[in-house]
Amino acid sequence: MTFEELNLNKFLLNALSDLGITTPTPIQEKVFSVVMSGKDVCGIAQTGTGKTFAYLLPSLRQFQFSKEKLPQLIILVPTRELVAQVMESVQQLTTYMSVKTVGIYGGVNTRPQMAEILLGVDILVATPGRLVDFLMNGTIKPKNVKRLIIDEFDEMLNLGFRAQLTVIFDKLPAKRQNLLFSATLTRDVEQLVDTFFNNPVRVETEPAGTPLDSISQQYYEVPNFFTKVNLLNLLLKNDSSMTKVLVFVATKKLADTLFEQLQPTLKNKVDVIHSNKNQNHRFNSVNQFESGDCQVLIATDIIARGLDIEEVTHVINFDMPDVAENYIHRIGRTGRYDKDGIAISFVSPKEVEFLEQVEALMNMQVPLLELPEDLVFSERLLEDEVSKVGMKFITKLPDINAGGLAYHDKSEKNSKTNVRRNHQAEMKKKYGRSYENRSRK
Repeated sequence: MTFEELNLNKFLLNALSDLGITTPTPIQEKVFSVVMSGKDVCGIAQTGTGKTFAYLLPSLRQFQFSKEKLPQLIILVPTRELVAQVMESVQQLTTYMSVKTVGIYGGVNTRPQMAEILLGVDILVATPGRLVDFLMNGTIKPKNVKRLIIDEFDEMLNLGFRAQLTVIFDKLPAKRQNLLFSATLTRDVEQLVDTFFNNPVRVETEPAGTPLDSISQQYYEVPNFFTKVNLLNLLLKNDSSMTKVLVFVATKKLADTLFEQLQPTLKNKVDVIHSNKNQNHRFNSVNQFESGDCQVLIATDIIARGLDIEEVTHVINFDMPDVAENYIHRIGRTGRYDKDGIAISFVSPKEVEFLEQVEALMNMQVPLLELPEDLVFSERLLEDEVSKVGMKFITKLPDINAGGLAYHDKSEKNSKTNVRRNHQAEMKKKYGRSYENRSRK
């Protein structure tokens, strides 16, 4: 099927033509007619399947110009980075349309965003917290909202946005269309859908947990953090195809530590993003990575969830995620837009159980690679690794008669035994009858 067969208008077809896109992805094809029918939709699609265009194309096809310039369409996303990327997608598709799009998110001054909204907005892209703020103070007037789109719904719940979502559902007009897109359909997601949606049609292209066929998966068994650093440096040095590498780590602290270890070798070719980095740093880092000026970008799950970067050659799971579904989200950052990608995991002994959970979710085994012969194994451990190496617990007390270092014969100096003393007898022996006469007196 082509986009012409989806009954798109000439404005959207021209924009797609400019982008060099002619054929819809499976999720775009399946969702289009359902959205056009006006029914609520629950779309389950993995990262990299084109779900942003899947909800934008039918929404823009039904867009109608309004002089009021109040938001008709609200798109909710979990992170500031994803606000920027959805905004970019809207702008790409509305090149030949008169549509005013505004993005709002927390962590920055509210005044510029409020001023932009008051100038008029057709499509609003927002994070939940900032949208609630503007709904409560009256900056956003929701009476014209015809459609609410929630992208990365499962991640919003993981980030604790349940209360904000409930407020948003209550504040928007009851007569509206709801579109939900999620990589996984968890129990929490289903509960909110049952409560606030009107008999949504479920559209699913692949079962949850199914990785893209274009991604080659492999893993190494690596004992500790600093050996992982050595392995990553070695792979980057020896593999010329690793030109755009996204590295996932478990925590912000580990992300900074890894950056410090790689920076002396890679110089300005490595960068790091996480929630403690300011907004400008994060945007600049992503832009440098997307342009190819930065070869390695280190990120945590929360920040990287919204990244939509073309031609990521490799995803490195420097730490295995403790939630199996996050593995699917991570590796989905490569192998996008009909390109092949490679996902490599560094698995320490304590992370083997996480790998097994991932394999159970995908119903497949990830191939094990042999470590390079010239890999240097480090005995240096992080503080966290030292505490988890395993304290030795005594399960059987040693035999005290068996000798050994802890149980040995006392020296002559220390071989004295405690004896109960008789003070009167000692005094009588020392002073004789004179002591006895004194005691009688």
